[in-house]
Amino acid sequence: MQAFDSANQFALDNEVNWTRDPELDPSKYGVHHNDPQPWNTLLGPVYSRGGVCGVVYVGGKLVSSFGDTHRADQTFSVAKSYLTLLVGKALELGLIKSIDDTLSSALPGIGFDNPQNTQITWRHLLSQTSEWEGTCFGIPDQVERFRHVVLDPKPISGEKGQARELKKPGSYWEYNDVRINQLSLALLHVYRTNLGEAFKHYFLQPLGCTDPFTWEGYDNSWVLITDPQSGEAQRLQSVPGGTHWGGGVRISANDQAMIGNLLLNKGQVLINGVRKELINRSFVDSIQTPCPIAPFYGLLTWLNPGRKTFPGASLSAYFMFGAGGNYVWIDPELDAVIVTRWIDSAHYPTYTTMIEKAIKAI
Repeated sequence: MQAFDSANQFALDNEVNWTRDPELDPSKYGVHHNDPQPWNTLLGPVYSRGGVCGVVYVGGKLVSSFGDTHRADQTFSVAKSYLTLLVGKALELGLIKSIDDTLSSALPGIGFDNPQNTQITWRHLLSQTSEWEGTCFGIPDQVERFRHVVLDPKPISGEKGQARELKKPGSYWEYNDVRINQLSLALLHVYRTNLGEAFKHYFLQPLGCTDPFTWEGYDNSWVLITDPQSGEAQRLQSVPGGTHWGGGVRISANDQAMIGNLLLNKGQVLINGVRKELINRSFVDSIQTPCPIAPFYGLLTWLNPGRKTFPGASLSAYFMFGAGGNYVWIDPELDAVIVTRWIDSAHYPTYTTMIEKAIKAI
């Protein structure tokens, strides 16, 4: 369709200003360069990337596709939303009793035991309001204090990495990858297996995803996990909720769309003609429920209050977002899932209006 062709070409014409090969030009790939020394470095691997690509599904049907949508590229903070899904599945499995339980009560000795951190719940971590204090795999949380990301509507009130007094958990919103990595470490102790393997088992395989998928950690993120029943310990790599310091998830645009369609369908998928629930409907609803002190944010997803951030998306739309122009747009009102990769974020709002127009013209 011509409207989709125009939107696709617009995306192609506005590729993110990142090198396609980080080995050839490492200063133009990733976000770690903006960290204060000595933490402005990579701890995990990075890889060459493909060009701009995307898919559009409406009513579960593919209506537009461009670029190499089956190439598995690093997807940066889109992986945060995958951690949310793993929390939801852990609740169903009884591995976590309640999203409002404190982590210190169930997981002592992994970084939630000091006076500041004993108050932190799973919900605090998922809503970026935890105010967790500490160091995770050699990186202190202070590196990310006063961090500002492109979708954050709050004004910048300090210099990145500058010390500030921490607030009570749940009372202050701040985007912070170190704290998300601590969440991931906690989930590793809950599942006691590699989170990438758990994600494939509970989500990707039932969805029929067949493109390559990996979820990698840092060189220094290996930990010993002891089975409380057998007493046996195994060495597992904790994985980050993004690619800020390297590693993270490599996945294709097409498989990201299948995850998006799972959420659009309230956690259900058809398997051999039988509808199966992969994630609880009420938990899917909670993913897109606004944080009381940050109404632009859900549970590791971005929202669209007033349609100000994404003018082409509906009020009920929510997004998985990663640096480098990686977007998964889930829109219940449009009955659509739109995945776009490596687009310049400055031009993404215009792209959303073009996509909305094209969908409504079908």
